[in-house]
Amino acid sequence: MPDPLLAVEGLDAHYGDFQALFGVSLKIARGEVVAVVGANGAGKSTLLQSIAGLMRQAPGAILLDGEAIGRLPAHAVVARGIALVPEGRKLFPSLTVEENLLIGGQLGRPGPWSLTRIYELFPMLAERRNSSSTTLSGGQQQMCAIGRALMSNPRLLLCDEISLGLAPIVIRDIYARLPAIVADGLALIIVEQDIMQALAAAARVYCLQEGRVVLEGTPATLTREAVAAAYFGV
Repeated sequence: MPDPLLAVEGLDAHYGDFQALFGVSLKIARGEVVAVVGANGAGKSTLLQSIAGLMRQAPGAILLDGEAIGRLPAHAVVARGIALVPEGRKLFPSLTVEENLLIGGQLGRPGPWSLTRIYELFPMLAERRNSSSTTLSGGQQQMCAIGRALMSNPRLLLCDEISLGLAPIVIRDIYARLPAIVADGLALIIVEQDIMQALAAAARVYCLQEGRVVLEGTPATLTREAVAAAYFGV
């Protein structure tokens, strides 16, 4: 891939003495949707947290537009155009829906995303804009978390376990909005446990197992059996 937007090269990650990632490499182009799948404990969230600056890395292990960002703190990574939708949403419970969204735009990065556009993407958030985030359903909270990340006008959006704990109809609704999210050239990495959702949404798929990339390819070239075998390590 010539001049990828993001390149992860030989990434290791540790929690104390425990090693969670072993030499992980991944690339994503501008405007591309990439899925990272794997069972619980495979290292998917650790990978996103490392990219987002929540876990310090060797500088050259993560490159954004060729710039080494592995040592940057999270706020500096956001300022360069990477935003994370964390697992579990992690909205601010004391704030309203609109206040949560405005928090995402505090850096003032220029770009297409504004409150108006977020409300066009997720009309139910406009209806609940003055409500506490704690009164939202799980699906509405996920939409608010996605909207908050988009308010930073990122070049790369990281979505961690986007469908976790949501009803199938809500998951379909959120996935149906992904084309509108990436329409302006935004790159998107989705971490998923649902293999079929990942294959349907992404241009390329990486499968992690015990902290290592064990399979990579396009949905057209990866069979369901091959992904399942890599996913479960059989």
